[in-house]
Amino acid sequence: MAKLKKLLPKYPDIKVELMLDNGLTDIVTERYDAGVRMGEQLAKDMISARIGPDFRFAVVGAKSYFATHPEPEKPQDLVHHTCINYRFPTSGGLWAWEFEKSGRDIKIHVEGQLAFNYIFHALDAAQAGLGLAYVPEEIAQPHIAKGRLKRVLEKWCPFWDGYYLYYPSRRQSSPAFVVLVEALRQRE
Repeated sequence: MAKLKKLLPKYPDIKVELMLDNGLTDIVTERYDAGVRMGEQLAKDMISARIGPDFRFAVVGAKSYFATHPEPEKPQDLVHHTCINYRFPTSGGLWAWEFEKSGRDIKIHVEGQLAFNYIFHALDAAQAGLGLAYVPEEIAQPHIAKGRLKRVLEKWCPFWDGYYLYYPSRRQSSPAFVVLVEALRQRE
């Protein structure tokens, strides 16, 4: 948003409409100019521009949860925990939690009473002591710093390829679209 805040006053004729659906929408079929996805989810035939740094997820739980459950020491221990699932809007499937250590990738399908399609609801449920959540480190960090959440399995959480703006190749993009892409492109 900071990049848009700098861009829009310079170009008052540019109009930006953002739609958030957390699904893997086909931007060509839906007639969107562009989309935003993590690098690993980009279609091969799209042009892309990095707009965010790499990031990682964190497994977190409230102190009240850990008062009655031991801390997991490895991802496989999660099968003995109440976990808060994330459901993909597009496929309807539950997200497998992804871990890595010493070059070994591990995906764990967790169990629990709760599943959400909005990551902030999972974070709220974890703070309420309802189970462990797997959320972006950036949104968990303020709650960890204030002692509302405790992080576990940190050494197992890999970095993920950051966010990219992506769009189909076009012979001619509008000048406004070119300005927007350049403003959002992450500078190294």
